[in-house]
Amino acid sequence: MLSLRSPLSAVARNAVKASRPSFARSLATVVANHIPTPQDPNRPATLHLKSGESFSGKAFGAPISRFGEAVFSTSITSYTESMTDPSYRSQFIVFTTPLIGNYGVPDNSATTEPNGPPVLLESNGVQCAGVVVGDLAERYSHYQAVESLHEWCDRHGVPGITGVDTRAITTLLRNNGSTLSKLATGDGHEVSPSATEYWDPAVENLVDQVSTKEIYTLNPEGDVKIALLDFGAKANILRSLTRRGASVTVFPWNYDFNKVRDQFDGLFLSNGPGDPKHCMEAALVVRKTINEWDKPVFGICMGHQIIGLAAGLDAYRMRFGNRGHNQPVLALANSGSIKAGRVYVTSQNHQYALELVDPFPKGWEPFFLNANDASVEGIKSTEASGKRVWGVQFHPESAGGPLDTIHMFTSFVDECRFLSKAGGAPAVLQMNHPEAHL
Repeated sequence: MLSLRSPLSAVARNAVKASRPSFARSLATVVANHIPTPQDPNRPATLHLKSGESFSGKAFGAPISRFGEAVFSTSITSYTESMTDPSYRSQFIVFTTPLIGNYGVPDNSATTEPNGPPVLLESNGVQCAGVVVGDLAERYSHYQAVESLHEWCDRHGVPGITGVDTRAITTLLRNNGSTLSKLATGDGHEVSPSATEYWDPAVENLVDQVSTKEIYTLNPEGDVKIALLDFGAKANILRSLTRRGASVTVFPWNYDFNKVRDQFDGLFLSNGPGDPKHCMEAALVVRKTINEWDKPVFGICMGHQIIGLAAGLDAYRMRFGNRGHNQPVLALANSGSIKAGRVYVTSQNHQYALELVDPFPKGWEPFFLNANDASVEGIKSTEASGKRVWGVQFHPESAGGPLDTIHMFTSFVDECRFLSKAGGAPAVLQMNHPEAHL
């Protein structure tokens, strides 16, 4: 179980915030001293899909129009975590849960973890392009809430639409796939864009937009040194590492890790948005790392896909992807806390997946398969390869979602710690140690 920390006083929290490094990331811009405009119940909005359908309702959030890609999420809770997840960059989130906004939005700076990232949610800004909900809660109630969903979206320049049939929209997205869209508000909202006006975020390197531009370290006094390549890391990934005593140094996605790899006990590859093939530069770096380095490597979501590309697998675009907190995955191999044959319920957010091929590249094996669509949910190096590399498509750290696989973080950090203390013992001895498995 994760340790629970006592809340800090306001004075202590301010001292902690002043003493730690900035959370360096280029994210949504918050307007300084911005006073949110009251929600206009009469301001209209329309969601236009490139496939030809339009859904009209009422606007909330920022009074602007925007292009993006409509995707749906089946998550029931944690809309604030979803909306701050960098993997949703440039997407309109269609929430299948009817009522959204009922518990408001917390103060994102009110974190109580002195060694973790200085945010309570998953980044320091709203990442999605817009929000589509069936019923926006006009009142909110939660002891941590400081503002409404409307106020939060307005402050971050993100438009929303409510009063639309999200069931019908979700059915279209399931049948047709994630669809280019425009969320139009105010005058002229009902005018459908021409086919050439729609903007496709998939053609851009979205990872480069959300990755840190500066190298920084969290929990520098940690007893095990982990390097993290940031493809758009959720803050809870960083928390999950620092909570387990790791010092985490975060690098830009395209940093040549091999120049500094001998300073670290393990490498972590984070989640991120968009097409992994925009990050082939990173995949080639990781391939060199895996071939020449014997320390543990662990990747999540985009990081998992980067490992797959480095291993020689291909990645493809799924029709509508998997986004939600209830995706079942079947474990195909034993590894640490993971038991072969068991189904784990997982949190996911991805549009791309690795190809399932037979035979798998030499030295690699499938680790998990999705129990719904049989897509690849994890890969790992074989024991015979002598390597210690794992990748999973889902999010063990959840935020939100189930914690079925959270102990994968414990196993990864423990393995890095054990091998560091062992001083590079022979691979057979390391892999046979009872604590040396993920």
